[in-house]
Formats: sequence, C-alpha cells, structure tokens
Amino acid sequence: MEEDYFGNALRSFINDFASRDAVNHMADSGMSVTEIASRLSFPTKKELVAEMVWKHYLDTGRILLCEPVNGKVRHVTYVKDEGEYGKTSLRQVVEECPAPAEEYICLDIGRLLYKDRAGLTEQMKALPEDDRSYILDLPWPLTPVWHVLDDRMKRIRGVISEIP
Repeated sequence: MEEDYFGNALRSFINDFASRDAVNHMADSGMSVTEIASRLSFPTKKELVAEMVWKHYLDTGRILLCEPVNGKVRHVTYVKDEGEYGKTSLRQVVEECPAPAEEYICLDIGRLLYKDRAGLTEQMKALPEDDRSYILDLPWPLTPVWHVLDDRMKRIRGVISEIP
C-alpha cells in the first residue's frame, strides 16, 4: 500500500492553517479536547485536536516530559545529519533550558489508563465532566510527565488515588 505523502501533508497544512490558533486559544482558556472539537467551525477530527493541544501544552511548558531539576529542564531534540557519502543519521541534541516558575505535579496517567482504564474512569466519576474529558482525551504517553499544578490538577489529584 503506497502512502499518499502529498495528501497527508496537504491535510496537515489545511488543519494547521484553519484550526491551530483557535485550538491553542481555547486550550489556554481551559477547555477540554472534546469542547474544542465541538466548537471549531472547520471540521477537525478529535484525535487531531488532541495532538494539537498536546503539542501546544509541551511548547508552552504546561506539560513537561522530564522533571524540572534545580530550575532547569532537559529538552531533547534530534537533528538529521548527512554524511560524506550521503548516509543519513540522527543525532540527539540535549539542551538545558530554564524551567518555568510554576509548581509541577508528576502524573503517570498514560500507564494508569493502559493498566486499568475502567478503574480509572470509575474513580473519576466524582470529577466534573470537563475534568474527566481533560484526562481521557489527551494522548498521554506511557511514561510519567510533569503537569502544572493548577486548580484542575488539584481537583484531579484529590480524586485519583494513584497521584501523589
């Protein structure tokens, strides 16, 4: 099966152009992925909205993939290098950036959802609907992440027993 690289790139560009700023704005105002997807005037799949919100949270420092230590955060990127004879390879580049001033909480939601989605969903019934959908809609990795400790996270931490 041949992939349609041009079609995928075009769809990605159109979604970025039509929805990215609106999605970022609504995510900053505290809306969940479900709420954002329902309010967009340009039809955008919920999964794509979740990816955009996740990327925005990573870019703005609302969610960190590594623990902030001594006021610094490790930011890992990969650079494509081309050798003398055209051989391509990836090189890991690690930068230490200043950590945002907010307080963070360590979350392992991806593992909890993978291990026992029904049990976690049952625990979250005590939460308001927008808090539940905030957790269930985002594409959490199977590794711990650090999230800004805001009012929503305080409510969620009070209900989910596995969050310290």
